[in-house]
Amino acid sequence: MPDRRIHRGPDPQDAEAFGPLAVPLLREAVSDLSWLMGRGYAIDSALKLVGDRWSLSARQRLAVRRAACPDQLRLSRAERRLESADLRGRGLWIDGFNVLTTVESALGGAPILHCRDGAYRDLAGVHGNYRRVAETVPAIQRIAATLAALELREVRWLLDRPVSNSGRLAGILRDIIAEGAWPWTVELLDRPDAVLKESLECVATADSAVLDRCRSWFNLARVVIESSGVPAHVIELSA
Repeated sequence: MPDRRIHRGPDPQDAEAFGPLAVPLLREAVSDLSWLMGRGYAIDSALKLVGDRWSLSARQRLAVRRAACPDQLRLSRAERRLESADLRGRGLWIDGFNVLTTVESALGGAPILHCRDGAYRDLAGVHGNYRRVAETVPAIQRIAATLAALELREVRWLLDRPVSNSGRLAGILRDIIAEGAWPWTVELLDRPDAVLKESLECVATADSAVLDRCRSWFNLARVVIESSGVPAHVIELSA
């Protein structure tokens, strides 16, 4: 069945899955999973153990998986995280789909996870397919306004070439960048995550695999959501 979504909005079950009664249980589950990961348990088996213990739905388990982070990695990521004031005159390489879908989800009213490492993550994800939604252009505009205020030396948007419609998204980005007369670039790469891991510049992403390898990172999606007045439905799972 073709994807006919026009919004990056919440799932019909999210009101219950992430409601006031559920969030305390999710926090306990995130704590348990983080503890197990820090002691070498495989993520899949540990998540099944935790999910079964707390009787979590599939979507709740996804949220717990994305929010969890063992103490040693939490500390490492915190030590390499830069703040807005640190970026003036520096370059920033952006994990395009990762940042964009999070801001789109926030604008669409979908749950945004405040994760244990401080990053904001969505539950949408991009699994080989990307579809433009009503929130796409407003999200890009908010991201662009945030970037412009940072006084960066260089901005590179990196998109996954194998993802469907990545070329169309690159065109939208380039049009908005041209309208703002910003000297930024948009690139289609086969494996942008590998490039981000090795970058000497700061990277903007919430991809855990990249965060654990990169030299420094910036919590761009969170800064955009918090600074641009997006009425996001943030689920607090960081404690």
